[in-house]
Amino acid sequence: MPTTVHHRACHLCEAICGLRIETDGERILSIKGDPDDPLSRGHICPKAVALQDIHNDPDRLRGPLQRVRGAPGEADTWQDISWEQALNATAQRLVEIVQRDGVDALGVYLGNPTVHNYGMMTHQKNLFRHFHTRNRFSATSVDQLPHHLASLWLFGHKSLFPIPDIDRSEYFLMLGANPIASNGSIWTVPDVRKRIKALRKRGGKLVVVDPRLTETAELASEHLYIRPGSDALFLLALINTLFAEGRVAPRHLEAFVSGLPELEAALLDFTPEFAAPHCGIAADTIRRIAQEFAQAGAAICYGRMGVSTQRYGALCQWAIQVLNILTGNLDREGGSLFTLPAVDQVSNISPGGFARHHSRVRRLPEFDRELPASTIAEEITTPGEGQVRALFVGAGNPVLSTPNGRQLDAALEQLEFMVCLDPYLNETTRHADIILPPTSPLEHDHYDLAFHINAVRNTARHNEAVFDKPQDSLHDWEIFAELGNRVAALLGQPPQPVLAPHDIIDMGLQMGPYSERAGSAHALTLAKLQAHPSGIDLGPLQPQLPDRLQTPDKTIHCATPAALADLQRLRAEFSAEDSGALRLIGRRHVRSNNSWMHNYHRLVKGRERCTLLMHPQDMAQRGINDGDRVQLSSRAGSVTVPAETCSGVMPGVVSLPHGYGHNRAGIRLQTAKQHAGASCNDVTDDLALDALSGNAAVNGVEVEVALA
Repeated sequence: MPTTVHHRACHLCEAICGLRIETDGERILSIKGDPDDPLSRGHICPKAVALQDIHNDPDRLRGPLQRVRGAPGEADTWQDISWEQALNATAQRLVEIVQRDGVDALGVYLGNPTVHNYGMMTHQKNLFRHFHTRNRFSATSVDQLPHHLASLWLFGHKSLFPIPDIDRSEYFLMLGANPIASNGSIWTVPDVRKRIKALRKRGGKLVVVDPRLTETAELASEHLYIRPGSDALFLLALINTLFAEGRVAPRHLEAFVSGLPELEAALLDFTPEFAAPHCGIAADTIRRIAQEFAQAGAAICYGRMGVSTQRYGALCQWAIQVLNILTGNLDREGGSLFTLPAVDQVSNISPGGFARHHSRVRRLPEFDRELPASTIAEEITTPGEGQVRALFVGAGNPVLSTPNGRQLDAALEQLEFMVCLDPYLNETTRHADIILPPTSPLEHDHYDLAFHINAVRNTARHNEAVFDKPQDSLHDWEIFAELGNRVAALLGQPPQPVLAPHDIIDMGLQMGPYSERAGSAHALTLAKLQAHPSGIDLGPLQPQLPDRLQTPDKTIHCATPAALADLQRLRAEFSAEDSGALRLIGRRHVRSNNSWMHNYHRLVKGRERCTLLMHPQDMAQRGINDGDRVQLSSRAGSVTVPAETCSGVMPGVVSLPHGYGHNRAGIRLQTAKQHAGASCNDVTDDLALDALSGNAAVNGVEVEVALA
């Protein structure tokens, strides 16, 4: 049989690198970067080869499973059931529980992989249109919720993210981000190493602010250590300096920016001198960075996980955008620009909302109709009206990826019914009554709805499936459609017609900004993308304001009331004496992505990566040597991990990677179990939140470390 070359975008992280996959029948011969992809330009990272490992993984479920509960003292077992049995039983139990206890008795959690697969995004409404529960959760509130809030407040839409235009920039100030490991985050930027080198070669400067000398910081012009959780003080001191030295110059933004006098007054006492002793960066250095940023021809301030997932995440993301606005670097080539995707979700989806209702137990605010994930366990275990009794989990593993995972682990066993749409029996799905596994990623077509919004360049690509869909299998979108129709029948409602995801994309393309209807020479349709499997280049990002703004008056209101009110909390906390406790931060590896990339040998081979990085000074004070097993403890719990000497992490800070902890009983992840590691979320605290947004504060957690 002749070999076949398939074009594909890797969906395993936000970089969406273009691939050329060569097959011989059902066998994958090679996976290489696609040099004709206009976004990734031939670049791939080691994760791309894992696509074949996922497809061939013997642990991946090929059909539905039902849990059979064992007698007291005996382990539960699993039995294969048909799709008809699984779908009917799931629909029946969901309807029964909701009709008996009310719609809020159903909880929904959707994990990060949801946005990596467009069928999960386009068709979940087929099921959830029947269940308008307030108990919806997702990985958003353990990740990028502060980005969404800042975009909603300043630009009028949750998905209007300013994207760093690194290829034309002169000065890049980066906080709490490590794109060399992540390939970008809320920033789709394949081959970022080459782009950083090009920035520096043309005389540009990269300044990285991070508690650890990361892989990205090693490439920087300058690296500044900062104490975890103090980034908001550093950012506000930069803004304070701009006002104090008369360096505020919104330039082309001035006609549609408001609130600057109120902003200046609110930040009068957030001086470099106030920030310096708390963040560990000298006042003179803060002033110099502010001056360099203001004077640069085109500058970018960008921050990611380290500044989002902390106690002042929303304040940090708001301040980052305000800094870009005050220096005229928003909506500017070489600064930060908005994308114009071929399927434009900013035009097609709700702008979002905030604090329209609150969680039942802790009164935490919703965002975009989702409650903070840190509250799931208490919403399951606390009796009363609205108690979660049934849970639908889609493409998520919250036992490993949300704070205080052991607490949630125990809470899931109290549910009356749980169903998971997932291809694995993992740390979360082991609690399910029914698991519904979708097809392999290579068995369905692909279009990136989410990450074209975040891309460093406007491009579009659609790719066909590499392999035929196996008999007796369902795509994830078909699972949602089938469940929705069964629920409708039980409720006495007619079924809704269901379009395939590619038909929805075709409609979006033909209504989008590059369509014939819009007068674009590209005249994009699905058929045109199919004829160009490496993708179509739609050009560099361009200034679009004020037209792209979604605020009612097309104005950016910088004096955001909620952010200004939160300054009191910030001021009060940093006016008190520091506890002196060690602070825990996370870290990312290029071969990993959350908890779902550890079951593939070629990605986990080599030396152990789940280690606790400690500065030699902190180790010596505790009598700890390199390689010793130590107990890492917090209010929420403790784990035992090997310590690793690292002079690149600042004193007083320890670092543990995210996504490990594959040592729970009853999982079917043979390779991951051999590299189990420890879950940092057995130590992070469900009570530690960004009080403004409700986002989890998993960075900067106070911990203790001692010899195990």
